[in-house]
Amino acid sequence: MPSSLQLHRINNIDPTTVAVAATAAVNCHKQSRTPLRCATPVPDAVASYHAHAVGPHQCCSMVVQTTAAALPTVWSVVRRFDNPQAYKHFLKSCHVIFGDGDIGTLREVHVVSGLPAESSTERLEILDDERHVLSFSVVGGDHRLCNYRSVTTLHPSPTGTGTVVVESYVVDIPPGNTKEDTCVFVDTIVKCNLQSLAQMSEKLTNNNRNSS
Repeated sequence: MPSSLQLHRINNIDPTTVAVAATAAVNCHKQSRTPLRCATPVPDAVASYHAHAVGPHQCCSMVVQTTAAALPTVWSVVRRFDNPQAYKHFLKSCHVIFGDGDIGTLREVHVVSGLPAESSTERLEILDDERHVLSFSVVGGDHRLCNYRSVTTLHPSPTGTGTVVVESYVVDIPPGNTKEDTCVFVDTIVKCNLQSLAQMSEKLTNNNRNSS
């Protein structure tokens, strides 16, 4: 995938890294929040989760994907913090290194070759089974997407026959790159992930119909 982003080594996670990340998260929330806009209507209750605090050297964006699959089916895939590679095909493996799936759980994911990254250590920030919200932040690893935080929400489609998946993020702009470079790169990955999620969810739906 063409990109001007280049590999930059970051030390592996340690307790100090986690503490610094937690402090940064608190400070980030003290900043003003930037609501994201998109062409697809999003309910106010959902949009509130996608209003990010954006620093002077950060960018944020949002991707929307619709699928014919029912919300419970899509959520059953998204909520698996321990198995993101099920639909994120740029990941080749995932291991939970701390926690049991509750808030604060840490996972280490390894990236397929060809991308400007090798691994990422990520912290589960939100897992709301009632409102169908999942959020994680990157706290370490071997990549260039520093201070990355993602929020994914699900809500029923306006027609009532499918699901709308909204994923937004905020991330530092790497040195030597522009806001546009960074957003194009990350948007491309997120779009591919959500398209894969839609296809997988619809396949699960069809399999369930055929087996019933």
